Amino acid sequence: MKLRTHVYFWLTALAVLIVFLYLFRGILLPFVAGMGLAFCLDPLADWFERRGFSRMMATIIILVLFLIVFVLSLVIIIPLLGAQTASFIERLPGLISQLQMRLSEFNAGWLERFVGEDRTSVQQSFSELLTEGAGWLTGLLRSVWSGGQAVLDIASLFVVTPVVAFYLLYDWDRMVAKVNSWLPRDHADIIRSLARDINAALAGFVRGQGLVCVLLGAFYAIGLSLAGLNFGLLIGLLAGVLSFIPYVGSITGFLLAIGVALVQFWPDYINIALIAVIFGAGQFLEGNILQPRLVGRSVGLHPVWLMFALFAFGSLFGFVGLLVAVPLAAAVGVLVRFALKQYLQSNFYKGQDA
Repeated sequence: MKLRTHVYFWLTALAVLIVFLYLFRGILLPFVAGMGLAFCLDPLADWFERRGFSRMMATIIILVLFLIVFVLSLVIIIPLLGAQTASFIERLPGLISQLQMRLSEFNAGWLERFVGEDRTSVQQSFSELLTEGAGWLTGLLRSVWSGGQAVLDIASLFVVTPVVAFYLLYDWDRMVAKVNSWLPRDHADIIRSLARDINAALAGFVRGQGLVCVLLGAFYAIGLSLAGLNFGLLIGLLAGVLSFIPYVGSITGFLLAIGVALVQFWPDYINIALIAVIFGAGQFLEGNILQPRLVGRSVGLHPVWLMFALFAFGSLFGFVGLLVAVPLAAAVGVLVRFALKQYLQSNFYKGQDA
């Protein structure tokens, strides 16, 4: 009966959370963004406190520095990125047509023998596939770009988010202590242990992987731009941002960069190979230096589970769902591992004789 009561309580809490997110998904963005910002900046505030700064002074310094970097990025990077995005959307159908022409120049005899179709049929099928893919990608980029402009037009995102982040960052330790005082005494140690595991998974992935995305995006954007690739800044930053989802960023960025390079540089194999080398170097940097040092080898978030959570919560709650997907995925992962551990130690698993 006691176990059943606990199960009902936590299932009810989960249902209330889902209903709350669904009902208020239209206004939650600045609050969720502010909470995420406060969570990511809390270790930096603790670092300032250990060096003699008050919590208030540390919070003010951190948010002022963050706002300076954010405004500079809006002034310098966003205009360039916007111009490249608009140009890429406009030129995408022409790029697809030129890519089809480049690929049709290859000797497709081996392909005919392999698939059993003549060259014309293969090229026609491939052309239809590229056309459909181009239409989907164009629609996606238009929706993302228009959505980004809509977000930029929402004053609350720039007004409410810093305010929410300021108060949460200032009161973070006191809020944690207050929640800790509300825990049921009989289960306080278990809940604290689970909370520490969830925090470790979030800190290792959100903070670490977020920094990896920033560094990778800068590396790809600078490398592709120096290599002279058209839309290098856009493709590089897109690959960096999508690196938050394992393997998606590198594969998407590589395919886009190679496709543009084939149209732009053909038949200059050296420049095309240089684009591939840049992505190879980025993968080496991510796998051997950035991931082990910044994220760690075990954060408890399997790539498949992470991708499912991002797609599921994104489809249900939009952009807010993308922001809460990783914390909820980490929490569910920790709870499932805890439940599995309890099951493996129970008589139900071991048997009554054991």
